[in-house]
Amino acid sequence: MKKTICVGVVGAGAISDIYLKNMTGKFDNLRVKAVAARHLEKAREKAARYGLEACSADEMLADPEIEMIVNLTPVGSHEEITRRALEAGKHVYTEKTITDSFDSARALCRLADRKGLYLGSAPDTFLGSSLQSARRALDQGILGDITGFSATVNRNNDILLSLFPIGRLPGAGICLDFGVYYLTALVSLLGPVAETAAFVRAPYPRHKNIIPGTPEYGQWFDSPNESEVSAILRMKSGITGTIHLNGDSNTKEQPNFILLGTKGMLYLTDPNGFGGTVRFLPNILDFGAPDAFEALPAGNPYCENERGLGASEMAAAILSGDPGFRTSKELGLHVLEVLQGMLKSGESGTFQAMTTGCPVPRAFYE
Repeated sequence: MKKTICVGVVGAGAISDIYLKNMTGKFDNLRVKAVAARHLEKAREKAARYGLEACSADEMLADPEIEMIVNLTPVGSHEEITRRALEAGKHVYTEKTITDSFDSARALCRLADRKGLYLGSAPDTFLGSSLQSARRALDQGILGDITGFSATVNRNNDILLSLFPIGRLPGAGICLDFGVYYLTALVSLLGPVAETAAFVRAPYPRHKNIIPGTPEYGQWFDSPNESEVSAILRMKSGITGTIHLNGDSNTKEQPNFILLGTKGMLYLTDPNGFGGTVRFLPNILDFGAPDAFEALPAGNPYCENERGLGASEMAAAILSGDPGFRTSKELGLHVLEVLQGMLKSGESGTFQAMTTGCPVPRAFYE
């Protein structure tokens, strides 16, 4: 039985190192052959570092040995690269989100179905030890009836947009770039979303580069993407909750992610990571008793930066012929529709109903 999938990686930016490190050294069902990038010298640098070949995207898509493309390009390039790869008969796993547009992402999902190909999308952080610890707790009924949730996260665009110009590109605002982690985590735990409404702001359309030593230090640049989003969500189960994303605050992120239930509260960790300790605060009747948080055991061994785990699982599904895998296009498409629903609600002032759903990903704590 075939044991590996031959992989080509498109994109040699900042996120590529952890993917290449893991896919060449940690996930043995992935055999990475080559790296392609818009600037060939960057592809050559990564290829030399990880013992791979460097080539153009055209050469990679024409290579009959390469069966699966891992698309690590900026989100604005996802549609073109993924479409061309699918048309060339390659399976595709892409960094988050599938594309920067629900309509184009839906078209790619339909193309993958017509071609009989696998299409998957990050984030895969919900497969890590922390969120799977939470999933196991929910499956065991630790919260009783789930009655709500809240998520609040801060970032600092003064620093982030100075360091990472990619965040200034269309589709790279805080909603799609960072809210995707929280939405994916919520859907993996509570199921799909029925509707959403949000307030959206972009109060600082220009920023000044404040990082000494960077090429643009001291220069002003445009940053038109949204940086503040406050949304309410109603899940198809009836559970409601809120998400607040703020890119105009503290440099060090202080995520506050909580599920509420009739038997207590579950304090989750940052869904941008794989590890961390989930804490349970039981509902007790003694008002004088101190809060007694219980640290829950890890859900599985995946507690480091395990990016590429989703690609490895998709490869396993390809090898076995299993149509179901957790980082599926159905999950990615639904999450993208919710995120864009938030942005549309911010423009229109109306609730946005979802047209898609998705299966709740199977637990990964066994």
